[in-house]
Amino acid sequence: MPKCHGVVIEEASIDELQEYLSHGNLTSQQLAMCYLQRIWQTDDYINAVLEINPDFLELALDRMETTAGSWALLSSVVPRDAHVVAKLRAAGALLTGKATLSEWADMRSNNYSEGYSARGGQCRSAYNLTVSPGGSSSGSAVGVAANVFPFALGTETDGSIINPAGRNSIVGFKPTVGLTSRAGVVPESAHQDSVGCFGKSVRDVTYVLDAIYGPDERDNYTLAQVGHTPSEGYAQYLTNKTTLCNAIFGIPWSSFWVYASDEQLEVLLSMIALIESAGATIVNNTELLDYETIVSPDGWNWDYGTTLKVDFYNNIKSYLADLNNTHIRSLEDIVEYNYANDGSEGGNPWPLGNPAFYSGQDGFLASTETKGVMNETYCPGGKQLDALLVPPDVGQSYQIAAQAGYPMITIPAGISSATGMPYGLALMQTTWREDALVRWASAIEDLMASTPYKRTPPKWFGYQERNIPVRNL
Repeated sequence: MPKCHGVVIEEASIDELQEYLSHGNLTSQQLAMCYLQRIWQTDDYINAVLEINPDFLELALDRMETTAGSWALLSSVVPRDAHVVAKLRAAGALLTGKATLSEWADMRSNNYSEGYSARGGQCRSAYNLTVSPGGSSSGSAVGVAANVFPFALGTETDGSIINPAGRNSIVGFKPTVGLTSRAGVVPESAHQDSVGCFGKSVRDVTYVLDAIYGPDERDNYTLAQVGHTPSEGYAQYLTNKTTLCNAIFGIPWSSFWVYASDEQLEVLLSMIALIESAGATIVNNTELLDYETIVSPDGWNWDYGTTLKVDFYNNIKSYLADLNNTHIRSLEDIVEYNYANDGSEGGNPWPLGNPAFYSGQDGFLASTETKGVMNETYCPGGKQLDALLVPPDVGQSYQIAAQAGYPMITIPAGISSATGMPYGLALMQTTWREDALVRWASAIEDLMASTPYKRTPPKWFGYQERNIPVRNL
């Protein structure tokens, strides 16, 4: 990445960028233009950005489209900024644009090309352009990893922050459901949706979280945080490796760790050994109650129950009712649109190519079959710890956190020798315990700074194969 008016911004932290601005090394407009140039330099390859804010340099209200990656909502008019976006503006952030994503945040299909949407095309990881970049907040993670922007927001219903963050060697922070408002965000499940953030360090994502959390009268879930969250933000809990001597971490081996690959186990257990050598106590076999009935034994699978199908059917109808300039008012309308516009929405890049949605829109069809009815299948059925340490590349780990509404953070750990794709180590806590996650994730990150178990910039493997559909490896 070229210097920005003589200043190195590649891999720069938010603190460093703020220092450049406050010391006069850069103006905000110069910095904005340098990131725009980075988008133009990289987007033909990784396609991380769906749409650039046309008012980016003027700091005005944007004129971007909110479509969940589908042509069905193009030209619809939202009534106002999402609450988290309004808070970012109030904090002085420049909004570059909208990132690409898996269409409808993976809800459309159960067998699909991760990171693909009809409107945005295929997003690709700069670590390996031929395999899955992770998702559904694919462009947010890919863009941060490739230094297209210093941080990004994403929404997680079931792994959509933790998964792509781990696969792109960055930090992903998914807060407790209700810590950040979902008002104005295209929904899937009011019970599980959580707006979180991506950055290259725990410190960076904590700064972003401090800017966006708080109660919002348009999202009743956020009102539950009153009395449970700090008035001065979470940055006060950032710490270093010296504090690990007071920590107690649980290892839910049978719940999650047993599913990790041999290579990941070797690296992650080496990290655990380092954490223990720093003075932390490791408690093995801290299993989650009834974990065998809560998640699919075959890995991540949000089609395992009916909760999300019912929630999506009802929540998307409420969201669509608030839009102007669109005839799309229900999930049935979206399904009909996809049937009528299969040429543009079918995800078939060429006649003999692999379709982006291998199973069509079976996710939508399963959701419409519920009619939004909460029947008897709607809800599936120890020692004090500072956090659970889990392998986030194992889908069961973030699926448990998703169903419980728990917060989770992942930090970079290693790189797969087979694919060149990164993976992370994640920490999980109970509701409103983001303070613990910030404390211990920043301490572990500091401990790993002098080891191989840390963020590795992308190598751009397979960059000449960017027109080939990705493999979900």
